[in-house]
Amino acid sequence: MIGMCGILGSTYKEGNFDSALDKMRYRGPDDKKVMDLHGCTLGFVRLSIRDLTMQAMQPMYSEDGKVYIVYNGEIYGYGKLKRSLEQKGYVFKTSCDTEVILYAYLEYGSCFIDHIDGMFAIAIYDMRNENLILFRDRIGIKPLYYYYNGTDLTFASELKAIVSLHSKINFKRDNSAVYDYFTYRYIPEPKTLYQDIYKLEPAYKLTFDLRKRNVYKEKYWKLRINTSMSAKHNRKDLYGEVRRLIGKSVKEQLTADVPIGTFLSGGIDSSIVSAEIFKRTKKVQAFSMGFRVRTKDEQVYDETSYAKLLAKIYVFPITVGQFDRMQLKRIKSYIKDWYDEPFADTSCYPTYMISKMAKENYVPVILTGDGGDEVFGGYTRYTVYNQKAGERKSWSILCDLYTKLLKNVLTKEEWEEEFLDAVSLFAREAYAYTRCEKRAYIKKLGIGYGYDDFWYFRKFYHKELPPITRAQYIDFNTYLPADILTKVDRVSMQNSIETRVPLLSKELVEFSFGLSQEERCPKGELKGILKEAYRGIIPKEILDKSKKGFSFPSSYWESNQRDRFLLWEENWV
Repeated sequence: MIGMCGILGSTYKEGNFDSALDKMRYRGPDDKKVMDLHGCTLGFVRLSIRDLTMQAMQPMYSEDGKVYIVYNGEIYGYGKLKRSLEQKGYVFKTSCDTEVILYAYLEYGSCFIDHIDGMFAIAIYDMRNENLILFRDRIGIKPLYYYYNGTDLTFASELKAIVSLHSKINFKRDNSAVYDYFTYRYIPEPKTLYQDIYKLEPAYKLTFDLRKRNVYKEKYWKLRINTSMSAKHNRKDLYGEVRRLIGKSVKEQLTADVPIGTFLSGGIDSSIVSAEIFKRTKKVQAFSMGFRVRTKDEQVYDETSYAKLLAKIYVFPITVGQFDRMQLKRIKSYIKDWYDEPFADTSCYPTYMISKMAKENYVPVILTGDGGDEVFGGYTRYTVYNQKAGERKSWSILCDLYTKLLKNVLTKEEWEEEFLDAVSLFAREAYAYTRCEKRAYIKKLGIGYGYDDFWYFRKFYHKELPPITRAQYIDFNTYLPADILTKVDRVSMQNSIETRVPLLSKELVEFSFGLSQEERCPKGELKGILKEAYRGIIPKEILDKSKKGFSFPSSYWESNQRDRFLLWEENWV
């Protein structure tokens, strides 16, 4: 693995390529390289993590000079694939995974993607058939944007690089994307703030034919989901398998030629990842972030005491920081530079500060517990949704919705939709804004009444799934890549920090969603299988406490909740 980086490529021969690549220099401060090839230009900024030699520099190419690759990410456990390729006669000059991907493509073509797991945005320029091929990882951990104007294709790790390269174009704002932001608190994939620029969705492959100038997009992986409610496996066997898969994933992601650390919030997921790390090595630094609050009730936001408890048990070093309102005032204006488009997850601010803390301690690789809620069912709203989904036509639900109607939260039409449409019910539990709440922006943005506000959720709604599994699957495909993983990627890379997510390995994800709802969440207990698998390993004080999340105390905001949510209004509407 060469490490995290920024990649940029284009068949467009105008524009300042170097300047556009420099817009992402924080993603790769260690080195930079641009290759102007026949038909395509490829660029790369490097954050050196493994194989720090120049031989591991990108763009990397085949011996015959016909196939080129730029790649951002990490391939998990690629040693087995490397040995298989060596047996087929391939000779490796580096120890990085970029070369493994290159040779795997030469051997298997685009089917190489079936042989790898990891977090990645891959671009391969094959001059033999004049194809430029893009791949984004199955979960959506690493970002990949593209612009296609009918003639040329440009791709990049971040939106700002594409806009910079095509500075002569006055990109039109996508008003439907801005309206979607007021629904979801982020702009859902494949949309971006601009028309004609898109996010490549997770688990998708995009091929640009340089001869025909056509783009072809296809999904290369689909998660299989167990539709059953009842348990069929021995619980002890399941607990053992959970620990084995998490331990395996952590072990595979502990490889680096630079110091490694962990973000330890004090919650279940980060505690499990940290415990698995410290079983294997003590050469790891933990980082935790608390909040300075004034009121006693808001002490619940500070979970650093649990992080310190785990550190004491496993005897590992931990650095604890405190986030306060003055820090918020200093950095809140940066959000536009971080995300390039509207984004309302305020936990990005403490995440930025803890990433900065890791950078200051020269720990450029961090393992996190992200993804645990989506994979194992951890959000408290799942319990509410589970109850309401099973009582759709009960009198209690009718009364509840009628109360909302009387409070003028919903119009009559929206009340009827809420009562009849299970997707809308999920959206309400996911804290999505109703059309009534967004009425001021409908006319301003030119949104028609027939617009489906919850189209993004609806894409991944499967009524045949049990309620908790159904909600998990929607979050796994929407909230996880578009919010959680986007949040962490942007602010960590602003500090030149590579974050890894052991709970989102392909094998672990497929295992969890392959279980019945009862096995994953016995008797509706959130993360039930995860808690029981680690009971006796993780302190019960951590396992049995209520979920808090990495959110802000309300006292950090001088304005109300709505003003906080609409912090982008003056810039984008």
